[in-house]
Amino acid sequence: MSSFTPKPFQPIRRLELGNRLLRRRDVEQKTGKSRAAIYADIRSGTFPEPIPIGINSVAWLEAEIDQWIAERLNERNKT
Repeated sequence: MSSFTPKPFQPIRRLELGNRLLRRRDVEQKTGKSRAAIYADIRSGTFPEPIPIGINSVAWLEAEIDQWIAERLNERNKT
């Protein structure tokens, strides 16, 4: 087990063109996490929060998911 200390996610002030919104299934595929694990990690502050895109719909910024993946890789490479 690594001693991962989560960093708070920074609010995005400016959206880069070409940054996609990913629905939950896309996030599950990209990260390998289950729905339950995604929402548990959001509650614990270790995973990016979704963005409301409709009354009952949310999505995640692809850049934030990519950053989350990059941080996991950096943690792995430190050990």
